[in-house]
Amino acid sequence: MARSAAILLFALTVVFPATSHAQDGPETGGNEIEAWTGGGKVLSGYLANVHVWNAGVRYGWIITDLHGSGWMRGRFEYAIDVMPVFWVIQADGVARGGGVNPIVLKWDFEQRRHVVPYFELSGGLIRLDRQMPYPGTSTLNWIPSGAIGLHFLRHSFNWSAEIRFLHASNANLGNDNPGINTFQLRVGIGRFTHPK
Repeated sequence: MARSAAILLFALTVVFPATSHAQDGPETGGNEIEAWTGGGKVLSGYLANVHVWNAGVRYGWIITDLHGSGWMRGRFEYAIDVMPVFWVIQADGVARGGGVNPIVLKWDFEQRRHVVPYFELSGGLIRLDRQMPYPGTSTLNWIPSGAIGLHFLRHSFNWSAEIRFLHASNANLGNDNPGINTFQLRVGIGRFTHPK
């Protein structure tokens, strides 16, 4: 826990230096850098007392110019999430671990005043120190997810808030594959960099 907190604190001090200009939203050729955390309760009936908490950092590439029309107008972004913290709080204790989302496909809608709405789909892996959600399953799990959220642009950084649906499943690597589903509230602090 202390090591994970130190990694996130280091990311915040390196990534978010103070600047005096107002931050713009995503631009083609720019990047997104963010530290985030989120959590939620598992939706399944017999696993209703299981909770998930995770934290990590994101690096994204804004790939396209504005496309589309009307409310769908926006830019495509590809990103990677590294999660040094992924906890599953279960009846028999806490399964601790981490993981990576090497595939984050994100649509950043056109900026509206100081807000950038977005939609994303992502997928990756987590490795835990015990089987999840109960013995006889697996310590390795796939974690596809989808989210809708908002970036609130500020002078030197932006805040993000989103609702995320996350599924964790071992894809039959263990004797049993119950899988868990959770809706999470996730918040982040980050910035959009721009091409020089």
